[in-house]
Amino acid sequence: MNEVYVEHKQRICTIIINRPDVRNAVDRKTADQLADAFRDFDRNVDQDVAVRWGGWGGIFVQELISRH
Repeated sequence: MNEVYVEHKQRICTIIINRPDVRNAVDRKTADQLADAFRDFDRNVDQDVAVRWGGWGGIFVQELISRH
């Protein structure tokens, strides 16, 4: 099961943590998936902004990363 999901819409990459059972805590598997997602974003010149969030289970995290 993926702990991290990635959505692409227009020039925005949304990276979503889905671990509500542990309040979106990051373990090694999740960290590796996040690193892969951000490396993919870094290589994709068609996207300007990455938003990282996890909002399930009553825990909300949001971070905005911009190339500019």
